[in-house]
Amino acid sequence: MVKNNKMGIILAGLLLSILMASMDNTIVATAIGTIVGDLGGFDKLMWVTSAYLVAEMAGMPIFGKLSDMYGRKRFFVFGILVFMIGSALCGTAESIVQLSIYRAIQGIGGGALMPIAFTIMFDVVPADKRGKMGGLFGAVFGLSSIFGPLLGAYITDYIHWSWIFYINLPLGVIAFVMIAFFYKESVQHSKQKIDYLGAFALVASIVCLMFALELGGKQYAWDSSTIIGLFAAFAVLVIAFIFIERRAEEPIITFGMFKNRLYATSNLMAMFAGAAFITASIYIPIFIQGVLGGSATNSGLVLLPMMLGSVVTAAGGGSMLAKFKYRSIMIPTLALLVIGIALLTTLTTGSSRFIVTIFMIMVGLGIGASFSVLSNAAIHGFTARQRGSASSTLNFMRSLGMTLGITVFGIIQSHVFTSKLASMFGSGGQMPVGVDLGDPRKILTPETRGLIPAQVLDKITEALSSSIVQTFAWAIIPSVIALIAAFAMSKEKFDPASEMEEYAASH
Repeated sequence: MVKNNKMGIILAGLLLSILMASMDNTIVATAIGTIVGDLGGFDKLMWVTSAYLVAEMAGMPIFGKLSDMYGRKRFFVFGILVFMIGSALCGTAESIVQLSIYRAIQGIGGGALMPIAFTIMFDVVPADKRGKMGGLFGAVFGLSSIFGPLLGAYITDYIHWSWIFYINLPLGVIAFVMIAFFYKESVQHSKQKIDYLGAFALVASIVCLMFALELGGKQYAWDSSTIIGLFAAFAVLVIAFIFIERRAEEPIITFGMFKNRLYATSNLMAMFAGAAFITASIYIPIFIQGVLGGSATNSGLVLLPMMLGSVVTAAGGGSMLAKFKYRSIMIPTLALLVIGIALLTTLTTGSSRFIVTIFMIMVGLGIGASFSVLSNAAIHGFTARQRGSASSTLNFMRSLGMTLGITVFGIIQSHVFTSKLASMFGSGGQMPVGVDLGDPRKILTPETRGLIPAQVLDKITEALSSSIVQTFAWAIIPSVIALIAAFAMSKEKFDPASEMEEYAASH
């Protein structure tokens, strides 16, 4: 049995680790302009973020499975150390290529931290407190979205961009000490054969998909042989991965787990709700700045109402687990997400900041429970030996949904916006001097807006508003799919009594 004083230290270490890993992309986003100004390599800018995301996504199911086979602690501590090494290297980067490589090292560590932290929490926390703790862990994701950009902007402006990476070192040391010295693993694990071939196919397929999505429509046309070849390679590798996993003794992702209806629907909800949520997170700040004429306020402040809403339902959803079925919590909250996204489609150039704030709160309230409730639902009914794999797959699906959401809806918004500008000003780009029709996002800067006559700026603003609203309209689709999946959930309920028996048996 884990003593209360030790449990508090362990949970603090887990929360700190989750905060580091989840905040890392948001904190980098605000500093990226300064980083490129120092290091150059604007054409390779996308890999600073993508390298981390690819490595993290690929690592999640692999480390989750390994933690089931060999124990949580060793891989979680490994993740902290690798994350710290990657952070230290990032701060010393002298080129954008170096930084991208070091970010991939960070991502490997993040891939171990995120899923295993939730699994350790389920292992050490008594069942009657697990719902509330799950809510707290889920709320960290919302908080990281608020404080990451704010902290990144402050460090970049007043210290140096390298410290957005160095700050992870003292935090990592504290988390390392808390877990390494206070967490005593009690669940027994058995050594089994590692599915190296399946791991290779999974990583290679994700790399091909990310390359195709990042390079398509930018460096290469979507119908170019390079992009088509990458998508084809992705498809072949996915088929190969499925074939390998179905025959492996200990597969990285156990497809048999998806026969569990609660588990399958939880993963569907995580993926599609994540895609809808990330779309709102990206385009609401652009709408406020580019359409409503707001200042270039840090995105963390702009999104504050939405993130606070998500924290409320993340914590509230976790607290209600012992009283309501999983589906009884997810159906109304995901309905709020659908309504919130739908309301965003009603925005116009005349909308007020107050209205946008109300819509943001709706979206936040709609997504929050998915961070805490689904983490519990995904492991429901599985033994301690399967929880690492179950939790990591859920995190992987959520990350995949967000990644696809960023890319697919980014393509939609860019295409609609560019088409409307071209119809207004002609394909020849009859724009004022200094305004680039080929890079429409530049109109968000005050310098560029100052070059544009008011009458012309009104037309551009209308085009931007229309493109974002249409993007929100498309984002209704994944939010509705997530809601349908909630209705399809089986009617299990978190049972503290039975969980307490298993907890006592394993401790």
